[in-house]
Amino acid sequence: MSEEKKRFIQEFVPGKQVTLSHIIANPDADMFEKLGIQEAGALGILTLTPSETVIIAGDLATKSANVKIGFLDRFTGSLVIVGSVSEVESAMQEINRFLENILNYTTAKITKS
Repeated sequence: MSEEKKRFIQEFVPGKQVTLSHIIANPDADMFEKLGIQEAGALGILTLTPSETVIIAGDLATKSANVKIGFLDRFTGSLVIVGSVSEVESAMQEINRFLENILNYTTAKITKS
């Protein structure tokens, strides 16, 4: 009896959008260690399409606030920024503002936990 193979299909919806925009305030130090990034007061997590938008978002974040890039993947559209809670929030607001008003993206509400 042959074993049935399971397939994973990854599909991106065409469009210009921020699909996730979330701040984790004061995460546990263990999370930074597991992610392999510098410990800070907050993590800002974004997912963007098209995926190359993370390059623009990373540039906007570091120019608009005192944050560092913890992770950037131009193939999946994932961006993690680190800094104080207020600086991460400021950077994420600027990313949403620029993408929505200048590049006509659909943005996601910034959520926080």
